[in-house]
Amino acid sequence: MGPGHWKRRDFLQATGAVLGAATLDAYGQAASTGKVIKMIIGFPPGQATDTVARLLAERMQAATGNAYVVDNRPGQGGSLALGITAKSAPDGNTMMLVHMSAMATNPHLYKSVPYDALKDFEAVGLVGDLPFVMVVNASLPVQNVAELVAYAKAHPNTLTNSSSGNGTVSHLAMEEFKRQAGISVAHVPYKGSAQGITDVIAGNVSMALESAPAVQPFVQSGKLRALAAGTTKRLAWIPNVPTLAELGYNGINAVTWLMLIYPAGTPKALVENHFEVINKIVANPEVQQRFATLGVLPRSSKSPEEADAYIRSEFAAWGAVVKRSGTVLE
Repeated sequence: MGPGHWKRRDFLQATGAVLGAATLDAYGQAASTGKVIKMIIGFPPGQATDTVARLLAERMQAATGNAYVVDNRPGQGGSLALGITAKSAPDGNTMMLVHMSAMATNPHLYKSVPYDALKDFEAVGLVGDLPFVMVVNASLPVQNVAELVAYAKAHPNTLTNSSSGNGTVSHLAMEEFKRQAGISVAHVPYKGSAQGITDVIAGNVSMALESAPAVQPFVQSGKLRALAAGTTKRLAWIPNVPTLAELGYNGINAVTWLMLIYPAGTPKALVENHFEVINKIVANPEVQQRFATLGVLPRSSKSPEEADAYIRSEFAAWGAVVKRSGTVLE
């Protein structure tokens, strides 16, 4: 075969390279290597973090030409997955979509976790927030937080609150609220949010501070009453419900943020490339609409350095909350 003819394989490789470069150019600086990249998460399939991870993987594959495979590693509230990520080679082949609890609260809660949250990772950037909402049983005679506090003080040792487990955001943030409000409400932990919310609806438990996706349908149907959002801004689906910060409860940031990270030592160019990619993905209207259906608020970092600083600030803030709660887990 003469020099003017290409083999089919060579033609396909060249065509793939051209198409890959065109796709990457639309997203900026991402470098396509044709690699298979593992994205670890600390929850089983089907949960919100898993769904967000798969959406990101799909979009990043289109943006970079690399293949992204979600690797579910549930256990110890996400700490098992974070430990695996910490021990992975810093070659760009492993990343993690980490949630706030594993990074900022678990190191203070558990006697031992298999990583150093402040040394073992390279922050890429924030992706979104999963907000929490304070709800009460619809028959409880309170319409707002002020009335709830007054009722709790007038009826000591009668109210209860569910949580999705000891040491979770729904537990720790509620404990901080009760401390600041000066009220006594008995904590009833559950294994996950579903059963706890069911018991609040049934009137077996008085109230809860749980994720917006878990409570939204019941608030909208009138089975639960929303009193406050744990976010810094009001939620679009309950615009008349104030935030805890608006009501004077400071430092209660009842959200679970999601962030993309790499193992420490991953080349800076890879970190910066994926920072650019995920920011463009999160800004995409279609992605934001998908996030909305999951109850996730899109969020981006200004730089990997800002994301790293945020981890450190959250680590310190939640460490103080855990210490005040007195919670220690095995």
